[in-house]
Amino acid sequence: MHLEISTRDREGVAILDFKGRITAGEEVGAFRDAFTAIVDKTESKLILNLMHVDYIDSTGLGAMVMCSTRSKKVGGVAKLVHLNRRNMELLVLTKIDTIFEVFDDETDAVNSFFPGREIKRFDILSFVRQLQDE
Repeated sequence: MHLEISTRDREGVAILDFKGRITAGEEVGAFRDAFTAIVDKTESKLILNLMHVDYIDSTGLGAMVMCSTRSKKVGGVAKLVHLNRRNMELLVLTKIDTIFEVFDDETDAVNSFFPGREIKRFDILSFVRQLQDE
């Protein structure tokens, strides 16, 4: 399945909207290209909107970690929003959830870049407890 990527700006924060799968091959290449284009021209306030991503493989996870690492090197940060249940489970199992701030709501993700604004972070502990109960 082809990965579609669109980029938009919200209050100076770059948002990459993904649709499809982030998997080895062309998809990860497109992911890296889109990310590099953003990081090379901004101070790297970046949100990865994964609302329409139904699958991420190990290569896709590696690309996401690379995204975080490169953002930090240039003084920025990458955050995640709108992960589906399967992708959130994957991040928790691989401990990649410790690398990224995760949000349920795009407005909260954007607000997290601005001190003093109220935000609600994704509750990882509650999510893990829910998995254990099932």
